[in-house]
Amino acid sequence: VLKSFGIKKGDRVAIYLPLIPELAIAMLACARIGAVHSVVFGGFSAESLRDRINDQQARLLVTADGGYRRGQIVPLKKIADEAIAQSPSIENVIVVQRGASAVPGTAGSMPASMKEGRDHWYHALMQDAPLVCDPEPMDSEDMLYILYTSGTTGKPKGIVHTTGGYLVGTYATTKLVFDLKDEDVYWCTADLGWVTGHSYVVYGPLANGATVLMYEGAPDWPQKDRFWSLIERYGVTVFYTAPTAIRAFMKWGTEW
Repeated sequence: VLKSFGIKKGDRVAIYLPLIPELAIAMLACARIGAVHSVVFGGFSAESLRDRINDQQARLLVTADGGYRRGQIVPLKKIADEAIAQSPSIENVIVVQRGASAVPGTAGSMPASMKEGRDHWYHALMQDAPLVCDPEPMDSEDMLYILYTSGTTGKPKGIVHTTGGYLVGTYATTKLVFDLKDEDVYWCTADLGWVTGHSYVVYGPLANGATVLMYEGAPDWPQKDRFWSLIERYGVTVFYTAPTAIRAFMKWGTEW
């Protein structure tokens, strides 16, 4: 699909999605054809997205009609439209249909305004795509992705990771630190908008053939036992989260 839009080795692709499988799929699609992905956290503003797109001169954006957060809908496409109004390098936008209509118990639906010729539904494009895509030959020092700092000191800075060393590093550290076995179900709670999500949700675990759980929502919605109920439901055996989260769990108390 990316190649059909003329995306080739070295081109920048911006990704602005909720924590859904299509986010990992989009990253790996870029890696497959040698395009450079740049994931922007789905909680960032239109200005943050615009600045990152413009800095790297991304040609294509992958986004969604919306995402879910604490029972509310985050209107990602609407935010993306605001950003790309000031991002002349964007030629095409691929939109994942996350919510076709209102979901019971949530506030509203996710209508997405689609601009003719520029915006394209992901599911429609995927229907016509060939199943096989040859991998692009890459040098170990070829760029794999750009990830921006959160920009607390003014302008966000793009950090570059290259193909070979990064993959060896994430493969080895995942294998040695998490000691994953074939029967394990592994869950890293990081968002793919951060480097931990890149390394320990996508590249490291998948290079080790791990079974990975991804979760779109918050740890305290609909109530504070959310993580433990997911661990129980899906049989998670290896759980990786942040000290900040652990401190919150301690504060909430052991009854959860």
